Amino acid sequence: MIIRIMGEGQFRVHAALFDELNVMDNRIVDFVAEGKAGEFKNELAKLVAVIRTKGTEIAAEEILESDIIVPPEDLSLEEAKDVFKGTGIFED
Repeated sequence: MIIRIMGEGQFRVHAALFDELNVMDNRIVDFVAEGKAGEFKNELAKLVAVIRTKGTEIAAEEILESDIIVPPEDLSLEEAKDVFKGTGIFED
């Protein structure tokens, strides 16, 4: 699975990690819906950190289509309302 972190680059992530990322994504959706800015920011930072640490960064010169695009960590709660809704960015 290829995941792009906006403004940062792409990472190759093993499909076995999908469930863990999906759980975090679902928590983010809930935090955004509840207007919990601090919790949302913390969970988004964790999500991005897991992708960075457990994924393998893809060289910038290698052009691949992303399966999932994750917004940057500095995304505001207002902006997140357009991204993290319904099933979130990791659809079951």
